Amino acid sequence: MSDIQASKPESKPESNPNRKKALTVLTLAVLAGGIGYSVYEAMVGRRYEQTDNAYVNANVVQITPLVAGTVRAIHADDTEFVRAGQPLVSLDAADARVALEQAQSQLAQTVREVRGLFANNHVLQTQMQARVAEIRRQEVQLASLEADVARRSPLLATGAIGREELEHAKSQVASSRNSLQAAQAALLTAQRQLESNQVMTEGLTVAEHPNVQRAAARVREAYLALQRVEVPAPVDGWVARRSVQLGQRVAAGAPLMSVVGLQQVWVDANFKEGQLARLHIGQPATLVADVYGKKVEFKGQIAGLGAGTGAAFALLPAQNATGNWIKVVQRVPVRIALDAKQVAEHPLRVGLSMNVSVDVQDQSGKSLAEAQARQAPLAQTSVFERQDQAADAEVARIIKANLGNKAGGKSAAPAAKA
Repeated sequence: MSDIQASKPESKPESNPNRKKALTVLTLAVLAGGIGYSVYEAMVGRRYEQTDNAYVNANVVQITPLVAGTVRAIHADDTEFVRAGQPLVSLDAADARVALEQAQSQLAQTVREVRGLFANNHVLQTQMQARVAEIRRQEVQLASLEADVARRSPLLATGAIGREELEHAKSQVASSRNSLQAAQAALLTAQRQLESNQVMTEGLTVAEHPNVQRAAARVREAYLALQRVEVPAPVDGWVARRSVQLGQRVAAGAPLMSVVGLQQVWVDANFKEGQLARLHIGQPATLVADVYGKKVEFKGQIAGLGAGTGAAFALLPAQNATGNWIKVVQRVPVRIALDAKQVAEHPLRVGLSMNVSVDVQDQSGKSLAEAQARQAPLAQTSVFERQDQAADAEVARIIKANLGNKAGGKSAAPAAKA
C-alpha cells in the first residue's frame, strides 16, 4: 500500500492569487510614486534650491581699550543688553588725570608766552618810533653844529676867535656825527628785532600760533586718554565672551568682551557649487530654524553671493596639487537677509543652524553685486565723536581763560583744531 502511494506523481502547488495581487498593487504604487515624484520635480522641485548647511550670523563687535590701565569696575556681564555709549569697563584714571593737568598748565603758560610775542610787536614799534625821533634830533643837532663851525672858520683868520674854540666846535660836530651813527645803528637793530618778532606772529591770532597749537594738541591727547579710561559700547547689543576681570592690568587693544548686534542678523547658507548657477541676488528664500522648528518660517532674500568658496578663505586652505587627490564638492557662502520684524518677534542667536529653501524661478537677478563704490558707511557710531568734541571744548576754555581782555594778533579767535 505504501509502495503504491509512493509511486503516485507529485501534484503542483496551486498558484496564490493574493500574492499576485499584492505584487501588482506594489508595482503600480511604485510606478505611481515615481510618476508623481517626476511630475513634482518637473513642476515644483526644480524651482527650489535647498541646503541645511546654513548658520545665523551677526556683527560681533570686539571691545578693546584704547589706553592701557588697571580695571577698576566692570559694568556689564554676559547675556546683558547694553546701549551705545553705555560704559562697559572702567580703568584707573589717576595717571591720565595727572597728565591732563600738566598739559593744561603747559597750554596756559604757552598762551601767555605767545601773548607776550604779540605785545612785543607794539613795544618794538614804539622803540622804532623813538629811534627815528632820536635820529631826527641828532640830524638837526649835527646840522646846527656844522653851521656853527662854518660860521666860525672865517673868523679864525681875523683873530675874532681862537683856534681852541674852533677845535672845540669841530669836536662837537664829530661827536654829534658819531651819535647820529649810533642812533641809526640802534634803529636798524630795532627794525631787525621787530621783523624777527613779526615773523613769529604775522597773519596769526594767539590761538592760531603754532606753539599754542602744539600745546593744545597735548591737552587733547591727555584729555582723550582720560576719557578713554571709560570703555563704552560702540553699538546696541548683547554682551558675550566677557574675559576681563576686576584688577586686571590690560594693554591697549586687549580683548575684554564682545557686543553682539542681534537686531540685525543674517544667514550664511553654504550651497554646493552645482547649485550656484541658479542662485541670483534678490531671489526669495524660506528659512526654518531648528530652535523654533517648522512652526516658524522666516522670510528672506539673497543679498549677495560669496566671491570664493569656503575652502579658499580657510585659515589653512587645501593644497590640491598633491599626488593623492580626491575631488570634494566645494560650497560657496550665500548671504540671505532676513525680515527685521520677524527677527524681533522670534530672536535668533549667532551660530544657530537653519534649513534654507530658495525659489530660483526668477533668474533676472545678478550673480554678483554691481561694481560700484559704497556712498555711505556700512556701519557708523557717534560714541567717540563726543569725546573729540569735549576735548576741543576744553582746549577752547583754557585758551579763552588766558587770553586776557585784549588778545594780540589779528583777533581773539577761538582755538583752531590741531
